[in-house]
Amino acid sequence: MIDLKSRVKEVLEQGYLLSLGTIDGAGVWVADVIYVSDEKFNIYWMSSPDFRHSKAIAQNPKVAGTITVSQNRSELDFAVQLEGVAEKLSGPQLVVSTKFLLKKGKPAPSMVVNILKEGYCWYKLTPTKIELIDRKNFGFERQTVK
Repeated sequence: MIDLKSRVKEVLEQGYLLSLGTIDGAGVWVADVIYVSDEKFNIYWMSSPDFRHSKAIAQNPKVAGTITVSQNRSELDFAVQLEGVAEKLSGPQLVVSTKFLLKKGKPAPSMVVNILKEGYCWYKLTPTKIELIDRKNFGFERQTVK
């Protein structure tokens, strides 16, 4: 039996960009953000509160997103789709900063560091629903992960 949570973890570890969907008074909007995740599948990214997707989150924290690992037609689909609640975090989020540096291929710092650009904040997406797309193991049937 395939462990769905392990497969989701693989997508989160192998993926690089979250396509983040938000909604504001002007309609729907999608922005790609570089992310890191934790063991509970929460997703973190840094952004300016002045960007459209950040302003939308301040108005309506319900969001959706996709992370896709497969990159071309020859690869079987391997991705997650999710929905959840996003929030702006306060403070430097030092552990998240370190994970972010490692994800970008930077060397591990000798101490925990704050990498926020001036005027930027960390954001967190707490998933309320995750669907796994794993054609290798499940064909075209999506798997809902509890």
